[in-house]
Order: sequence, then C-alpha cells, then structure tokens
Amino acid sequence: MALYARIIIMFLIGLETDFPYLLRKLRIAGTIACGSCFICTVFAAAVTSFIFTETGAHGSHFIMALTLSIILSNTASPFVTRLAHDLKFANTDIGRLAISSSLISDAYAVLLLIIITRNKQEYGFKNSIFLGILYFVVIIVVIVVNRHVANWLNRRNRSQKYLKNTEIFILLAILFVAATTLETLGFSSIIACFLIGALFPRGGKTGRTLLIKLSYSVHNFVLPIYFGYSGFKSDLTHINSLTNFSIVAIIILLSIGGKVTGTLAACFHLKIPLNEGVLLAFLMNLKGHVDLLALTIGVENKAVSSQVFYNLMMAAVVINSLIWGPVIAYMVRRESDILGYKHVAFEFQSPESELKLLACVHGPRPVATMIGLIATCKGSDNVAITPYLMHLIELPEKTKTTLLYHQKEEDELSDDDNYGGNDVVEINEAVDIFAAETGVVIHQLKIVSPFASMYDDVCEFAEDARASIIILPFHKHQRIDGKLESGKEGIRATNQKVLRHAKCSVAILVDRGLTAGTLHVSGSGMLQHVAMLFFGGPDDREALGLSKRLGMHHHVNLTVIRFLEKSEGGENIGVNITQKDEDVFMMAISNHELQNDADNMVLTDFFNRYVTSGEVGYVEKHVAHGGETASALRDMADMYSMFIVGKGNKGHSTLTTGMSDWEECPELGKVGDFLASSDFELSGSVLVIQQHRPSNNGDDDL
Repeated sequence: MALYARIIIMFLIGLETDFPYLLRKLRIAGTIACGSCFICTVFAAAVTSFIFTETGAHGSHFIMALTLSIILSNTASPFVTRLAHDLKFANTDIGRLAISSSLISDAYAVLLLIIITRNKQEYGFKNSIFLGILYFVVIIVVIVVNRHVANWLNRRNRSQKYLKNTEIFILLAILFVAATTLETLGFSSIIACFLIGALFPRGGKTGRTLLIKLSYSVHNFVLPIYFGYSGFKSDLTHINSLTNFSIVAIIILLSIGGKVTGTLAACFHLKIPLNEGVLLAFLMNLKGHVDLLALTIGVENKAVSSQVFYNLMMAAVVINSLIWGPVIAYMVRRESDILGYKHVAFEFQSPESELKLLACVHGPRPVATMIGLIATCKGSDNVAITPYLMHLIELPEKTKTTLLYHQKEEDELSDDDNYGGNDVVEINEAVDIFAAETGVVIHQLKIVSPFASMYDDVCEFAEDARASIIILPFHKHQRIDGKLESGKEGIRATNQKVLRHAKCSVAILVDRGLTAGTLHVSGSGMLQHVAMLFFGGPDDREALGLSKRLGMHHHVNLTVIRFLEKSEGGENIGVNITQKDEDVFMMAISNHELQNDADNMVLTDFFNRYVTSGEVGYVEKHVAHGGETASALRDMADMYSMFIVGKGNKGHSTLTTGMSDWEECPELGKVGDFLASSDFELSGSVLVIQQHRPSNNGDDDL
C-alpha cells in the first residue's frame, strides 16, 4: 500500500512542479542540492565505523555508509512541497527554489538507493547496463504514450468539462503498471513517477482533470495517511540507553550540520542573502519517504542486519521531521518581510523578467481577448510567464424552501463543479486551443462567490500567486452594432473594490474585439498596432512599463503618444515608426519643461532604449485643453487595435480639462472613460492601468 501511495504522490508532485522554472534554475538548485548532499555524504562516511560498531551490525560497511548518506543527505520533496503550500510561500522564489532543490536531493538519494538494491542482487556488468537502459526506455515509452492518450482524450467529447472516471482510471493504470514494472526490475519508481508527472501534457481537460481530482484526494487523504504510516514505523522505546540516545542525537546533529553548512556554502557562492540561505537550509532538513525506504530495503535484503540500527535510524528520521516542521513554520512567519508579498511595479521591472499575471473573466465573451493579451504581454519568446485565468461566478442568494432534499427538482441540486454551466466548456476550449498552438500553459481556476465578497477572493489569490497585475473585464460588453451595453452592476462593484484593495497593479480591459487578442488563437501573422497614451503620473508610467513587454512582441507594433501642454507657437513634433526595421531614428525630447522629474527620467530611458533602436514609435501631441485632447484621440481612433493608458489621479490637468464633465465610469479615469464612452467611435480595445498605491487599501468602497 505504501508503494502505491508513493507512486501517486510523486506523480502529483511532478504534475504540480513548475518544470520550466526547474530547468531555468537548474544550476542554482543543483548547486544548493549538491552542496548539502556532499557535506552530508562526507559526514556519513566519517561516522559509519562508529555506528556500525555501537549497533552491533553485520555485513558491509559500504552499504551502511550508503544508507547513512541517504538518511543525512535526503530531503523529502513531498514534505517540502506540502509545507510550502500550507504556509503559502510555494510561489515565492525561495519556495520554488526549495522545492526544486529538494527534488534534486531526492534524486541523489534514490540513486544511492538503487546502488544498495543492485548491490545485493547478482547481476553482471552487462546485465546491469541493459537493465539501466531498460529503466529509461520504460520511462520514455510511458511519457510518449501519455502524450498520445492525453491528446486523444482531449479531442473526445469536447462538450465535457472534465474526463470521466473510466478515462482517469486508464491513465492511472498506465502509471501503476509502469511503476510496478520498474520495482519488479529492482529499481525505485520514485524519480520515474516524478518525471512521468512533470512531462505530462499540461494543456487540455486531461491535465486539468488529473490536477483537480488528484490534488484533493492526495492532499486530504493519501498524504496524511502516508505520513502517519511513516510515523508508526518508528518505535521511540528503543532509545532506552545513553548509547542509543547518543546515536540518534549524532545522526540528527550531523544531518542539521551537513545541510546547514552545505546549503549556506552554496548560497554564499551564489550570492543569496544569509537569511534566505538559512531558511533554505532548514527546509532542506525535512526527512521522509526515501530514508524510510532505504532502511526498509536494507533490512529486507539483509544488507543491514542490525535491527537496533534500523529502529534507531527510524527514530532519528521521524524526530528530525517533527523538529523542523514547527521550526520552519515559525521562521516563515518571522521572515514575513522576505516571504511576504512584495509588489514590484512595471515601472521598475525589466521586460526580460518573469511575468506573473491574473486575468479574470465572468463569462466566455472576453476570453479570446484576455488570452491574446496574455500572449502579447509575454513579449519576447524567451521571457518566462506564469498566467492565471480566473473564472468569476456569482453565487446566487439561496431562497428559503420547505421542500426536503429528495423533493427538490434536479436543477435545484448543484455543487461547486456545476456552477458556470456551459460557460466553463467554452472557456476551457479557448484555453486548450491557445495552449496547443503556443505551448503557453494558462493555469485555470474558478471562484464561486457573491459579488459583495468576490473582490476579496481575487485579491487574496493574486497575493498568494505573487501576481504583478490583475486584469479585470469592463462591466460593459460590445453589441453587434459596436455600442457598449452595461452588464451586471455587481461586476462594476467588484472592479471598483479590486482597484481599491489589491496589493498589485490593476488593469481594466474594455473589450472591443481586439484583433491582437485573437492573434495567436487564429494563427494569424498580422502585425497589430498598439498605442500607449502618456499624460504623466505614476499610472501612466506603470502603463509604459507594461507597454515595454508588448513592444518586444514580434507581432505588435507599439507607438508611444505623449501629450504635452501647448505653448505659444508650439507645434507637434515627433517620430512615428510604423515598421520595425534596423534604421536608427534620433530625435530630441521636447524642450518644454516637464511637469514631473520621474516622467522625464522614465521617458528618457525608454526613448534611448527602444525608440532610437526602431523597436517602438514615439509621437508628441501638443494640446491646449481637453477639447484638443479629445479631438486628437478621435483622429487616431481607427489607427490602432488597442489603446493603453494609465488611470490617472483626480487632480486638475490642463490636458484633460472638460473631459470629465460627462464622466460615467470614474474607475477608468478621465481619458479611459472617454475612450470607453458609447458616444466615442473607437474600433480598438482599451486597457486602463492603475499602479498599486498603499493608500488605495482603505476600508471604504468606491
């Protein structure tokens, strides 16, 4: 039973692992894991003779040294993963680095475990090589078969939200057959199950169903039972003498010393801060399944003949984990300044850095545009992106009834999975097509909540996911005649509350059928023209920071249009680069005095980096008042498929004077509200961005 638990646990860890991140950070994670494992192996070799003698063991010193190396150097990746998720730091850089390092440490321990297992079996060198090749062949075959089966299941019954239980059973049967085959050959299936899960196709309803079904059952049933089983295998009554107590204490201290010394040395080499290195070192001290498995195999194969050694090592492993669980929980809470949510505005981000964003939809209508916006926000092909798509579903108020449960009609009986109706199928279909064509996996989730508290769920998840921006749909949607029609008022109230309470930047998308939004979904190679309207202020600088990423996309042509106050005799001057080529365009920034030094610095840096190289166009518009600004916006209404603008503050500005006289939606700002107005003939969509400001987190709603 423990074998089947290990199989399903490691498969789920593989499914949940951010494999692209592991590959990107392989050198860093590998250095940390190797540093801690090397020191622990040296300590194990040094203490082997002492423990061999004191426990009255018989057999090979070499096998005992390997067993001690596993006990000291192993880090239980299931324990680390579960602890990181429970303490809500799994999405931080430290959390992901700890999980990646623990997986590599697990692989090292499994390798030693294989050596112990093969050492007792009589196989020649050629047979061992053959079996080793067969081991990898089985893994590769299962990975390939899973890909074909998953793609086949994704194509079947497209109207279904999730796979049927029979189809899930087929996939799990393939996994269990492969794992038991490897175990029969004398190999541990731990790493094999992890690799099969890590390389399982993420896109489509197959991966989505497995994650949903397995996560709940494993986290709530399998893991607690397995951890309890591991604890029951330890008998602390054997620590009944000073010698036995000393052995257990030595093992625990050597494990702590080896992990802390090796991890801190690696962190010093990698220039990781000391407080982060200490937390990583403590996380690497968690013990688990591989240690227990090594001891069990050692006794079963009579590689370790001392029952005293077995019992004492079991006690040391369990006590070590019992110690470090609470210690790590305390450290995580104490180091909240490190692990807490620290938002970095786009204004200060590099466009080459990883992007985490949360896009929200209330139905399938804006999904195509949202998905296209996610694709274009990625910018360059080599930039990492972790996108989340949250389906927000209103939880209707329950009406009182005198009917008993069995007397209710079928449509009155529903659970969380049934909320959303056919909208879920349409959203899943759009996401699956996008993932199949681009290879970008969008993590989907569903929130069922009344509008009054829906904003809290959005903000909380964005904080847990460490999102840089939340993208919300506008409460109005486009009709066939092009006019915007109001939707539910609860959607608007949710947007206003998120703008006030979110701890990151927030954007509202006014969807008018953005052609760039369907770019990747349709497979079109058409160049899209996007305009960034810059009036000045922190929100516009944030919008400019996000626009940098869009400008790096090979299917997006970005033009920054800056509005300046007209002086006497002033004229519009600028450069508009409408084609991306290698020509270098030089121009001087306007001599007019800038109202804000921060705007000046940001624009100067942006101009020197992107405009002079020809990647982005730049235009200056000189206007005297809001009327001329509105006229300039009308002139460019049909030139761009998308407009990006900052929300702006409520202060007075000559550039927007009079534009707020008929303001309908103050949450969009003066310019955003004008662009979203039903009276304004605009063919492109509008993205209004607000930079996070701590003062926004008040208690009152807009």
